[in-house]
Amino acid sequence: MTESVSDMKAQVQEVLDKLRPFLLRDGGDCHLVDVEDGVVKLRLLGACGSCPSSTITLKAGIERALLEEVPGVVEVEQVF
Repeated sequence: MTESVSDMKAQVQEVLDKLRPFLLRDGGDCHLVDVEDGVVKLRLLGACGSCPSSTITLKAGIERALLEEVPGVVEVEQVF
């Protein structure tokens, strides 16, 4: 099971790396904290951390991309 969690984290990181330029353009970024039982835990940084639209960015942008591209992802949560 550890190997599959490691593989999933690598896949999640790959997708985040593709999305990162869009976050950076708006003065933000994100950091992968953990993947646990299909739940991706992210910390939003910079402008994204305090933006009123951060929930939309997280759910409509990042979560949607991860659900489409990484098998086993069920949800994305913001951690502080």
